[in-house]
Amino acid sequence: MISLYGSEIGSRLLLGTARYPSPAVLEQSVRRSGTEIVTVSLRRETAGGKAGGAFFEMIKSLGVRVLPNTAGCHSASEAVLTARMARELFDTDWIKLEVIGHHDTLQPDVFALVEAARILCADGFKVFPYTTDDLVVAERLLEAGCQVLMPWCAPIGSAIGPVNIMALKAMRAHFPDVPLIVDAGIGRPSHAAMVMELGYDAVLLNTAVAGAGDPAAMAEAFAKAIDAGRGAWLAGLLEPRDLAVPSTPVIGKAVFS
Repeated sequence: MISLYGSEIGSRLLLGTARYPSPAVLEQSVRRSGTEIVTVSLRRETAGGKAGGAFFEMIKSLGVRVLPNTAGCHSASEAVLTARMARELFDTDWIKLEVIGHHDTLQPDVFALVEAARILCADGFKVFPYTTDDLVVAERLLEAGCQVLMPWCAPIGSAIGPVNIMALKAMRAHFPDVPLIVDAGIGRPSHAAMVMELGYDAVLLNTAVAGAGDPAAMAEAFAKAIDAGRGAWLAGLLEPRDLAVPSTPVIGKAVFS
């Protein structure tokens, strides 16, 4: 179980709901993943008209918790407004906070992110900030009132996996008691297992599942990889060595003269 803002969540996989071939495929993917939390963009719902309403009804029928996000926002004021609209539409004070600062990499604008987080936390929101792996930014977000951090491991949708293992290790070591969820850049189940082996608490995925040849099967594969990575972390991983160590003892072996 993972505790997020006082809620006990069984699955350590959070799943995005965009870019699936059809609502039926999305539904199958959510069910086979075992996820208990899905992210939904306010822009998609407000732009979808009646279709958007039907989409939300389908999500509610799955019995999962909705985590609205402020995807597409490029300023603190825009993100705050979008979050407040999402709270009214989805009837939740949970919000995945995104404030994009770079069009090509979709890297967060960390200055606007901290500003928006401070405003929303003061307004009673439970903020899940999409951030970089920078420790100073993480400190500022916690000071603003965030109780969860969601660092990227690579640019959104890049599918290249962790590009700075040392930074991810440092964040885990620096914030041992803060729930850390890797958000963005995961492309393969092995990537998800890798970050879970570092001691991260959960993984948020979208493109890697929605863009697969069989999204539902991929969602299940990711769920298994995340469980395996978590199990390995809890079991205690063997650290790499620069020398060979024999697995068979040399004491007592036969000696020929």
